[in-house]
Amino acid sequence: AGRRAMELGGAGATVGATASGVIGDGHGREHGPAVSAWAAVLPGVRITPYRLDVTRVGDSLHIGGLPQPVSDDRVAAMLVDPYTFPVAPFLERGNAVAPGFPLVGGLAGAAGGAGANRLFYNGEVLEGGGIGVVLGGEVAARVVVSQGCRPIGPAMIVTRAERNLLLELAGSPAYTRLVEIVSALAPPEQQLAARGLHLGVAIDEYADEHGRGDFLIRGVVGADEESGAVAVGEVVEVGQTVRFQVRDAAGAGEDLTELLDGTAHPARGALLFSCNGRGTTMFPNADHDVAAVKAALGASGVAGFFAAGEIGPVGGRNHLHGFTASVLAFS
Repeated sequence: AGRRAMELGGAGATVGATASGVIGDGHGREHGPAVSAWAAVLPGVRITPYRLDVTRVGDSLHIGGLPQPVSDDRVAAMLVDPYTFPVAPFLERGNAVAPGFPLVGGLAGAAGGAGANRLFYNGEVLEGGGIGVVLGGEVAARVVVSQGCRPIGPAMIVTRAERNLLLELAGSPAYTRLVEIVSALAPPEQQLAARGLHLGVAIDEYADEHGRGDFLIRGVVGADEESGAVAVGEVVEVGQTVRFQVRDAAGAGEDLTELLDGTAHPARGALLFSCNGRGTTMFPNADHDVAAVKAALGASGVAGFFAAGEIGPVGGRNHLHGFTASVLAFS
């Protein structure tokens, strides 16, 4: 299919991945076989496809195939098999080597788990690794990452922590602070918190105010009354500003719409990587995210897939997300 697409469209590069669902033509499809294809003609844009392979060297992993950087590189898209590619360490290293360079994409996900995913690269079918394209030159693109949470309780300073354990918030045990916040919520909000709590870690703890998009959202994975600790899915440090969060359809929809409305209009097309935990798991139908992108950006050509994890920048650094919608829009 990839080779045929290149023959028919004269494409300089084709990349794709298997997924639990696809997005295209204004709809999301989560069940049954389906293919979504997105094509673009981008005059003046340099398109550099890349294929990343992972090899073990002693106790370390070596990633080969990185394209040589060019001064006018603007953005990159990336598709990854999470079972064979170290996504989080790769992003962390990339943030150090190329700070501020945006990377957008998604993790392949197919029924069957490890070994079931396939990546499609310029007519080849790959069983693992990472692929994508770097766009440079006269590219007019912008990135939106919607993490879909809303805050509960006040923002607090971390006063004691150990790796991913919050021990004290604003001078009191983290568990005590969490119980106080949840107890003060209305019953519907308490039910949301019981289904899943999250923590927003401020990107810039020195900012006077922290609004939507200023927090990196990570899950709360446990809490212990005896020790007073709250465990989260991210290393936290003393001095950081954090705020507990909940996620529901209304809040996630509002977050996506508000962030999209903050971008320049219009867009000619967009790639959408939406978490497989969104769709009908979160919203009344699978079309929610693609409909929001089309309505806000005026883009007729929006396509993508439901990912097993989403890649995108928050606060100028690329991260691996969950329950997120990452959008790469082209003007």
